[in-house]
Amino acid sequence: MASRKIFGIVLAGGEGKRLMPLTEDRAKPAVPFGGQYRLVDFAISNLMNSGLRQIVVLTQYKSHSLDRHISQTWRMGTLLGSYVASVPAQQRLGKRWFSGSADAILQSLNLINDEKPDIVVVVGADHVYRMDFSQMVQAHIDSGRSVSVAAIRQPIELADQFGVIEIDSSDPTKIERFREKPRDARGLPDAPDEVLVSMGNYVFNTDALIDAVEKDGERADSNHDMGGDIIPWFVSQNDASVYDFRRNDVPGSTERDRAYWRDVGTIDSFYEAHQDLIAVLPVFSLYNVDWPIYSLLVNSPPAKFVRDDRGHLGVVIDSIVSLGSILCGTHVERSVLGPWIRAESGAVIRDSVLFDNVLVGADAVVQRAILDKNVVVEPGARVGVDHENDVARGFTVTQSGITVVGKGQRIRP
Repeated sequence: MASRKIFGIVLAGGEGKRLMPLTEDRAKPAVPFGGQYRLVDFAISNLMNSGLRQIVVLTQYKSHSLDRHISQTWRMGTLLGSYVASVPAQQRLGKRWFSGSADAILQSLNLINDEKPDIVVVVGADHVYRMDFSQMVQAHIDSGRSVSVAAIRQPIELADQFGVIEIDSSDPTKIERFREKPRDARGLPDAPDEVLVSMGNYVFNTDALIDAVEKDGERADSNHDMGGDIIPWFVSQNDASVYDFRRNDVPGSTERDRAYWRDVGTIDSFYEAHQDLIAVLPVFSLYNVDWPIYSLLVNSPPAKFVRDDRGHLGVVIDSIVSLGSILCGTHVERSVLGPWIRAESGAVIRDSVLFDNVLVGADAVVQRAILDKNVVVEPGARVGVDHENDVARGFTVTQSGITVVGKGQRIRP
């Protein structure tokens, strides 16, 4: 990385309505993922692995568990001025909360002014991916422009879900147009069925970022959003570059997972991202020791698999089972189990995601379901099998047939 002072900002104030009920009691970046992680761990791990050592996490919505996780997990040695700090909305510009991601930075400019960095890296807190930001920073410096936007190719039919980047025909590094969730996107010259979409990761020259959010804060017609307002403004000034994620080479990555990026903003995408973890050759591997994803190291015993009192053996196939879990004569298939799961004799867990401290009773069935923390599935109960019954019991069922059970609920036969 070039010899510049670089400051990291993680935008973690999102409400995450589309992930309800998983966000009913927590901020979206605090939602557990992959067994032992929280979504925010991916953003912070990428910044840390990229060499950033001063990082703030801007929080707002139901932030207690997120703030606690950051304070317990991301403890840095202070000798060299390193830190990861959770910063809640401070109301420095009046008695109001953040009205958008750009406003979050505007109301937190004291953090930038204190550090006086040359460059600010701004990232979202709710995407699953690996990325070496030092390479993007160098590409940004080389571009000579004030902002660079990380971009990834997506099918054109998904264009209305993202900010779409159109490239200058004479300069493949320059953004000609930035459109938020267009319904008439045009395909790429070399791939008419694909578009370049923003990953929500940006690199700014510090002075340009400060100037942009201050001007945006004065506009009554702005939504004060990074993707919807700030980036289009830079594009209008011919001062925005695109950084193609395919150029990013992360140590230890494979051809299968090196360009992986998943927006887990919906229940379906959250579920599908878990399925990406458990293949024999995973689409996204948690086992890259050269670019680890860090999280809280819980003092827990190893997972344990035992036969039940009738001598029946359990089976675990294509699954992840976290520390502290005990499976007794249980059949587990294509599932991700968080810490301290208890599953009893004859229980079946298939195509599911279980968060911490879930209890699955004897002969119970959990199928194509997401169970939040401390859910109890009573002996003989079934969830994810009869969708009409699941809805009648107050559980969330997506159009694709995923049943979601909120924190601490009890599922009866």
